[in-house]
Amino acid sequence: MTPMLYVSLALNVAVLIPVCLGLARGARWADAAWGTPSPARGILLSIYAAILILSVLLLLLGQALLAAPLLAVQILYKLIAPFIVRDWRNPVILSNLAIAAVHCVTLAGLWSGLRF
Repeated sequence: MTPMLYVSLALNVAVLIPVCLGLARGARWADAAWGTPSPARGILLSIYAAILILSVLLLLLGQALLAAPLLAVQILYKLIAPFIVRDWRNPVILSNLAIAAVHCVTLAGLWSGLRF
């Protein structure tokens, strides 16, 4: 596993453990960032949990070919979000853009080594 792939997957785990716990437990900071509990927030939690589970599994497996699609989907949704939300100053949007930048560096480094 390349060092940047480790960084990207570890970043997912480090960010998503507290985010998922906060969303699941209804933490005040989670309510402030994602709104009060609702079916939509529950769906978001399930998506975040899926990314967390896959990131942990990929850290254990170390398979770049399997990690690349996960990072690509994350980059895409994180880059689309500010246009849909129409708020470039939202802290969730800003942190997502920073994470997307890290994942872009990782994916660019992996691209040449991927064999399809």
